[in-house]
Amino acid sequence: MRAAALALLLAGCGGAPNRGDGTTAVTVATASGEHVFHAAVARTEAEQSKGLKGRTVLAPDAGLLIAPYPPTGGGPQVATLWMKDTAVPLDMVFVRADGSVAKVAANAVPMSETMISSGEPVAAILEIAGGRAAAVGLKPGDRVRWTAR
Repeated sequence: MRAAALALLLAGCGGAPNRGDGTTAVTVATASGEHVFHAAVARTEAEQSKGLKGRTVLAPDAGLLIAPYPPTGGGPQVATLWMKDTAVPLDMVFVRADGSVAKVAANAVPMSETMISSGEPVAAILEIAGGRAAAVGLKPGDRVRWTAR
């Protein structure tokens, strides 16, 4: 089972509108400009536990936004994830409650059972294709926003 501990307290966090295909536009603001990822949103414990398991490919502008967690509330928490049963490398972008990036865990190893921690309380995680965070210059302190649904 995939472990995750985080919370979303970003009501009214703003961002690009939903696309109508079940994804939400997630905008990351970096020193090189704004970049948009189209992410499915994992809101429930079951959705968050499944994550991106079973995927064999992830488009460069696609991702998964894990939020809110836990679904029952509880405030920002240290997030701990692993890659067991996930076949594609991922960048995990840990987001604080104020929308700033706390940490980027780059190129998480597929199928690994090594635990990856946010290192501090966070409110959400954006999972994107491995290497994309570096490609767009995403680093701690940058900003992430989306429209909560």
